[in-house]
Amino acid sequence: MVTVAGAALSVQVALLAQGAAVVSSEVADKDCAATLLGAEAEARRLRNGLWASSYVIKNAESPDDILAGIGHFAIVEGKVVSVRQAGATTYLNFGRNWTRGFAVTIARRLLPALEAAGMPPKSLENRQIRVRGWVEGRIGPRIELLRAGQIERLN
Repeated sequence: MVTVAGAALSVQVALLAQGAAVVSSEVADKDCAATLLGAEAEARRLRNGLWASSYVIKNAESPDDILAGIGHFAIVEGKVVSVRQAGATTYLNFGRNWTRGFAVTIARRLLPALEAAGMPPKSLENRQIRVRGWVEGRIGPRIELLRAGQIERLN
């Protein structure tokens, strides 16, 4: 994190608290990610900055809205309808129609990290989650999971 001389907060935390930024999906350090997500959650609760709009978090049940953001960073919330494996990829499906619905893809190499974080994919079935990352448009809208920190359980 970057700090300004004499400042109590890092620049990142200050921006997040103002609602001027969102937490990246690429924060690898667990403690740093927790601090940043906490600042973002507080800004969301207070509806600061960009959180004053209801359009920041995409609804997984509206795949067309997510698909419109191909190539952009997005935060998506919804209920995981099913968890399926095809080859070396696990899919968290948010819709019954897997060719159109939103999904999160997880490479086999990431499964141990999800297990260690207490989030094996099967445990996410029928659960509300928030996922953040870059939207891809393969068949339907997708976000590829690169690290366990991209997923947050809700409720």
